[in-house]
Amino acid sequence: MNGISVAEYAARRERVLEGLGGAAGVVFAGEGGPPLLGRWTANKHFIYLTGITNEPGAAVLFDPTSPDPSKRITLLLRSRDPEREHWDGYRDPLNHALKEKTGFTSIARSGGIAGALTSAARRGRRFACLHPYSVYPGAVSPDLAAFRQVTERVPGVAIEDKTQLLIEMRSIKSEAELALMQKAVDATVDGYKAALAAIQPGVSERVVAEALESAFRKHGGEHAYNPIVGGGMNATVLHYMDNDQVLKEGELVLIDAGASFAGYAADVTRTYPVSGRFTDEQQYLYNLVLESELAGIAASRAGAAMWEVDRAARAVFEKAGMPDCYTYGVGHGLGLDVHDALPDGVLKPGMVITIEPGLYLADKALGIRIEDDILITDGDPINLTAAIPK
Repeated sequence: MNGISVAEYAARRERVLEGLGGAAGVVFAGEGGPPLLGRWTANKHFIYLTGITNEPGAAVLFDPTSPDPSKRITLLLRSRDPEREHWDGYRDPLNHALKEKTGFTSIARSGGIAGALTSAARRGRRFACLHPYSVYPGAVSPDLAAFRQVTERVPGVAIEDKTQLLIEMRSIKSEAELALMQKAVDATVDGYKAALAAIQPGVSERVVAEALESAFRKHGGEHAYNPIVGGGMNATVLHYMDNDQVLKEGELVLIDAGASFAGYAADVTRTYPVSGRFTDEQQYLYNLVLESELAGIAASRAGAAMWEVDRAARAVFEKAGMPDCYTYGVGHGLGLDVHDALPDGVLKPGMVITIEPGLYLADKALGIRIEDDILITDGDPINLTAAIPK
């Protein structure tokens, strides 16, 4: 399964079952049909637990009080529809081969989830939320919404908070996950080589973006997110993605792009002079950002909180008298999501984070950001993307 063994997925599910402490829980894949552009993909918690990306309507049910030990973790899949499969692709029947393929000892159809949740509530009297909570006025998280409906019909059932459980598990990368992230990094390294070769005055930002994508695909990867290739004023727009202007001599071009491999992402930003050489002012400002990034990387150690890492990077700009040109946090978690959630607390060995300070001066049509992907260890942090020139 994409470089992660069936045994590793099964071990993850067993950890969740244990972490629930006797409460029942469910992780939904989500709903949706194949889009006309791109691909539908499942909720990342569901992918982390199963390796399955293409089953809308699926779920994993954790029922610790089931009298049958083999049914305490169940994969629920939507019923087969021959006419729909003719359009969207053929699906496996529920048989022994599917159990071996997925590592589940119990597989059933998702139409039975309401009854299964009701039985779990009647027996155990406890539910636990695993999906991250929504922020109002957004829709309630799918497991909480389901639990509320059950508790209206089964009195005396408690709903507990276990939303940090999967976030904590996902934040610590296994050897298999780090190997996939390294492949994403390798593709990203070659993407930036191709981008550097394409940068020159008179070239469209689009040409540079296409050079990145072509190199990613040669390595079996794809864009992990919409790439940013912004020259001049466009580099001051944090989420610029038009990529349709012509690069001009004397400008800087900011590139924020990373490859994804088997679902795991890299996330890198570099800023280069379009004509190949910085002006004195550009060099001074670039070195400030570089100094800030290196300070943030140095502070990225096990036991440190992200706010402490942010403070270390921000102190460089404050000392230079430019505290207001850097307007966001220093970085974020990285993994199955480009902006992978980090659990509450401090950094731990096995986490991968980004460090990405920047300066944005609209009055000078100048934006500079430098970003690398950092593995937290028991000792010094490891820069996974150090091979990309900066």
